[in-house]
Amino acid sequence: MADEFADPDVIRRLLTESGTWAFVGLADNPGREVYNQARLLQRRGKRIIPVHPAAAEVLGEQGYASLADVPAEVDVVGVYRRAEHAGQAVDEAIAAGAKAVWLPLQVIDEAAARRAKDAGLDVVMDRCPAVEWARR
Repeated sequence: MADEFADPDVIRRLLTESGTWAFVGLADNPGREVYNQARLLQRRGKRIIPVHPAAAEVLGEQGYASLADVPAEVDVVGVYRRAEHAGQAVDEAIAAGAKAVWLPLQVIDEAAARRAKDAGLDVVMDRCPAVEWARR
């Protein structure tokens, strides 16, 4: 994987300066890693937006079936889908006008990351927000 998708300055900026994170794949299931990551960032002052076909409320926040349905401006889209589905979520993030995409550990799609970067988004791939938060 190219180091350009793990730039410490981008990671630090996204964790400290962003306000709204949409989490693709976030459902009301505390047993899933996406739930834990969303809760951690929410506790650190970020607004989280669940994006899941069920569109259920999660962690006190209204859920939406797709990124296109989210009425708020999104700073970062966390793509918590298997790698083979990540590209679609990244393309939706680009179309929705997100400022950045974050693909967590083991979610690697270099072609999708390149599309996002070419569209002007910041990209972090194969990194964990919780681990990176602890490093900052």
